[in-house]
Amino acid sequence: MDKGEQEQKKFLEEQVEWCRKQDGILEGIEEKLYEMKELAKYARDHELTSLEIDKLNGQLNALRREVHFLEKQLQSVIH
Repeated sequence: MDKGEQEQKKFLEEQVEWCRKQDGILEGIEEKLYEMKELAKYARDHELTSLEIDKLNGQLNALRREVHFLEKQLQSVIH
């Protein structure tokens, strides 16, 4: 394998690793969004007290912050 082929191979390996990192971050975002969806469905289908609503809003806000954190990681990985 000559130097050009080795450089090309290294470049492609780096691209595969970049894709793996992107995929992992996107999976994390998807999980958090799914949790948010389930909480929203629960709220829709049940009569909640104001205390329960506050708790649910706290959970949704925590998940929103986690998604935002993951989005920042996604942006920092961009090639």
